[in-house]
Amino acid sequence: MPARSDLPASSARKTLRALDRGFSGLVEFAAASLVVAESVLLGSNTVARYVFNDPFAWADELAQLLFIWLAVLGAAVALRRGEHMRLTALVRHLSASQRALIDAIAMMLTSAVLLAMILPCYHHFENLAVGSSPVMEISEGWRGAAVLAGCVLMLVTALQNLARECDWRQMLFAALLVGAAGTALAWFGPDLEDLGNANLLLFFVVFVAAAMALGVPIAFCFMLGTVSFIAFATQIPLSIVPDRMDEGMSHIILLAVPLFILLGALIEVAGLARVMITFLVSLIGHRRGGLQYVLLGAMYLVSGISGAKAADMAAVAPTLFPEMLKRGNREGDLTSLLSASAVMSETIPPSIVLITVGSVTGVSIAALFTGGLMPAVVGLIALCVVVYVQTRGEDVSHAPHYTWTQKAWLFVVALPSLGLPIVIRSAVVKGVATATEVSTIGIIYTVLVGLLVYRKFDWRRLSPILVETASLSGAILLVVGAATAMAWALTQSGFSVELVKMLAVVPGGKAGFLLVSAAAFIILGSVLEGVPAIVLFGPLLFPIAAQMGVNTVHYAMIAVFAMGFGLFTPPFGVGFYLACAIGRVSPDVAIKSVWPHLAALLVALILITLIPWISIGFL
Repeated sequence: MPARSDLPASSARKTLRALDRGFSGLVEFAAASLVVAESVLLGSNTVARYVFNDPFAWADELAQLLFIWLAVLGAAVALRRGEHMRLTALVRHLSASQRALIDAIAMMLTSAVLLAMILPCYHHFENLAVGSSPVMEISEGWRGAAVLAGCVLMLVTALQNLARECDWRQMLFAALLVGAAGTALAWFGPDLEDLGNANLLLFFVVFVAAAMALGVPIAFCFMLGTVSFIAFATQIPLSIVPDRMDEGMSHIILLAVPLFILLGALIEVAGLARVMITFLVSLIGHRRGGLQYVLLGAMYLVSGISGAKAADMAAVAPTLFPEMLKRGNREGDLTSLLSASAVMSETIPPSIVLITVGSVTGVSIAALFTGGLMPAVVGLIALCVVVYVQTRGEDVSHAPHYTWTQKAWLFVVALPSLGLPIVIRSAVVKGVATATEVSTIGIIYTVLVGLLVYRKFDWRRLSPILVETASLSGAILLVVGAATAMAWALTQSGFSVELVKMLAVVPGGKAGFLLVSAAAFIILGSVLEGVPAIVLFGPLLFPIAAQMGVNTVHYAMIAVFAMGFGLFTPPFGVGFYLACAIGRVSPDVAIKSVWPHLAALLVALILITLIPWISIGFL
């Protein structure tokens, strides 16, 4: 029986845990409600536009306001759930005690940068509160309040994570370390201003890289570098940071991000993905390598709709892997193929990365969606060659054969699911509807098909899906906002001018520039992933490509494919470890099998880089 002195402490811990759960549940409920509100609003407006030819004049304005609130609340949910994008390759192999200490330092750094943002966010709110929106004529302060509230909620969440996961000694050490670093920067502040562009190396390379190595989420690494640079090396007011973040997160094109994420989850819940895969298996599943070709074909069809590579892979792999293992395929080969198929499908519309490219560079979304199909085909063919070589001795004697009658019936059953990706891509490519409108049409279509055709829709999974949609959306959009602020700081510092001068003297002219760019985007993709890398460097590199006579759609395909290559390349590529987790294979086993697939994709990347027609031949 515990001592009486222990009872108050135990009761206090229980109370704190209950408050922690209650607070987190309230934020999750608010974020999930905003996903529903956004979907209903945009869906209603789409119906009003195309059915009644009378769209709501205020819909886009209200949608953007709800969207910024969804972004910041979703970011808080993602922080609570540990779902922000981060680099874990360097801390993965530490001991449990070392990892706990590093995590405490990482979370303390996150808390410190959020604390530093509170007052600038309040000033941002004050600046916006004096204006009114053009259509609804409500105060713009509601937008500023979202950024301020999100910053406060994330700070509270970060402190909750510290209290829940770290003991007081780890928290004290982390606080002293972070406090000492801040004091040193403040002490040497006047000297730092005299360093010129050397500051960029200190704040945007050393600081950001060190924070990433510690496992600080990428969005907060960007915020740390930007806030530190502006606070200690310039005279610019810090309120510019939330202002740039607000602008980056609230771009109208990005409204499609949470809707496509929700659509991808609904496709799996409504049974569309499984029906599609079953039909493909009936066609070629009985041949050598047939299930591998089905995996590649299924990834080509469903990829990009969910907005998350993990969701794409999770929709395909569990259905196919058990039978593939029965046929004698090795686990490492299958996981390697799954990882490579995600690289191959990076440019397939509607890709969140392509939407982000259009958002930050001004390149036409329709052109990007059109241009992205053929580069993926090149990657698909390259992987099919590897599959052909690896499966020549596969035993398919026990594989089921389907009659033509059965195939025809499965085709009829799969027709509604096969029609969804075709309708989505065709509508945007042909300019019939915007990406946001198409995503709402897709959601309505998927729900109706699941309920009325396949009669499979697990309503119990809807609530977790809405929370996951808000979390993933918030994680993506906070990166976009933080990278937008960081890119602005780099541009103001004159870095873009220096970068132009450096790339102008790359040997080999245009071809040399493209090959160097591809290599750079591979490295960026392995460290930053696609969205943060493109937001950070897209505004800098795309104008240079245009100056050198490179078609911007072609350059976008190089960038996106190369970043996908980096994302799924071990040892740093996070996507590779996602594939291992979904395939339930140790990375140490899968890494031995990944190189033939990566070699094939590297050949595909070189072809995409050097042959512009692959990207722009159908524009």
